[in-house]
Amino acid sequence: MARNRTATARAVDVPGLLARLTRIRTGRHRVVSCFLKLEPRDRARGKYQIKLKNRIRATQEGLPRLGLDRATEGEVRADLARVEEFLHHPANLPASRGVVIYACGPLDLFEVVPVPRVHRSRLGVDATPQVRELAALDDEVGRILAVTLDRTAARFFEVTAFGVDELPGLRADSTRGGRFRGDQDGPGWGEHSYNNRMRTERARHLDLVARRLFALDRERRATGVVIGGMGGDPAALRPFLHPYLEDRVLGEFRTNPKEATPALVREAALEAREAHERGAERSNARQLTELLGQRMAVTGVGESLRALRRGQVRTLLVDPDASEPGWRAAATGRLALREIELRDEGGIVPVLDVVDDAIEDALRQHAAIDVVYDAEARRGIDGLAAFLRFR
Repeated sequence: MARNRTATARAVDVPGLLARLTRIRTGRHRVVSCFLKLEPRDRARGKYQIKLKNRIRATQEGLPRLGLDRATEGEVRADLARVEEFLHHPANLPASRGVVIYACGPLDLFEVVPVPRVHRSRLGVDATPQVRELAALDDEVGRILAVTLDRTAARFFEVTAFGVDELPGLRADSTRGGRFRGDQDGPGWGEHSYNNRMRTERARHLDLVARRLFALDRERRATGVVIGGMGGDPAALRPFLHPYLEDRVLGEFRTNPKEATPALVREAALEAREAHERGAERSNARQLTELLGQRMAVTGVGESLRALRRGQVRTLLVDPDASEPGWRAAATGRLALREIELRDEGGIVPVLDVVDDAIEDALRQHAAIDVVYDAEARRGIDGLAAFLRFR
């Protein structure tokens, strides 16, 4: 059976855009890179607009620090105004949980990319577009297997960062004929036989669904599994899953399997993934305390940037509200809070927010990113913290 391809969130050719952005030569011009979270809590009462205005105001106030010539600074201010104007109108917002915008008027660049997630809302002004987070999305979201099931059928979906495929489904053999008809005479025998047959058919169906999921995972490993259905159907499948898959279940969602659209399944899968990550934040906070004692973690913006310069960072933990100006070595790209820390690395350029740039650096080093939104979990994070690969 052929796959039913659905073009959800495919309005932009992301690989093609990335190829074009990495070829851009800006000269004296600067590119504005805007990453904006658009989760339900961000959309409520226009919260995203408040955050965006605060970011734009902070960026505008910091522009003189970059030492740009008057004309270039004027171009950047114009691009910031274009981004703010575009996002001011709710009708321009994509239905996704995040959006990335690249703007540079002199280069005729204004690209809007709906994305399934953004680590944190941030705004960059640089000689090159900040593309690492966008480039890493496919790997970070990975391949999520989703199944919607009831007693008679199951539908399978493959969810990725920028799309969803519906895969061939399963239909169960169902008991036919009248209720409570059995081969035995006497009270209760027909009902007993019928119920046993129903239980056997249900178990066989759930086993086949679990086997299909396992086979799909063997074809190409899934980063997670989500299960949809009505009543107790999703929970009933879990005991039949192979332990390798059961450990990767991200969550369950309620839906009528026959009416579920690919777009609905994709949204439910990404929401389950997001909720699963929020749960991991508390685990990371506990792990941070333990690893600090073993000297396999650091906390604080300065210490975390030093660990990044040494290539030590395995996971970067980020306070979503943290912001610090700093410096970058032009030749090596390394970041520091203080200019003196980079004195042996040649030319040094100012950075408006080293916390934002640290995310890009960590992605370049293939480190994991965890922006910790849970207030309790982020108490031990002083702006930035990091789990280390080595001491």
